[in-house]
Amino acid sequence: MKFARVLGFMVLLAASPGALAHAFLDHATPAVGSQVHGSPDTLTLWFSEALEPAFSSIKVLDAAGKQVDRGDTAADPKDPTALKVSLQHLAPGEYRVMWRVLSVDTHVTEGKFTFSVRP
Repeated sequence: MKFARVLGFMVLLAASPGALAHAFLDHATPAVGSQVHGSPDTLTLWFSEALEPAFSSIKVLDAAGKQVDRGDTAADPKDPTALKVSLQHLAPGEYRVMWRVLSVDTHVTEGKFTFSVRP
């Protein structure tokens, strides 16, 4: 009887791998914690799952908390796991990226990281 319960539990876990999945940040350009020379034109984030772009967002803030992206967060039409936003000209300094995404499996994840612009 115990064996049957364990086997049943294992079958349930194997049958529903998507239920445990979330869209986690895979990598970014500019990279997390990086120093870039000169102002980048865009910030692109890649996630571990396809996204629902209408319910996903990116904000880029300067050291004073002022939003410096152009507010045009959009999915990459060639890659459903990528989200990008265009940036205003960034002066040298540290910038904070805040993201919130809804994956196609209906799970919301969010996070933040910094990168620095050097002359």
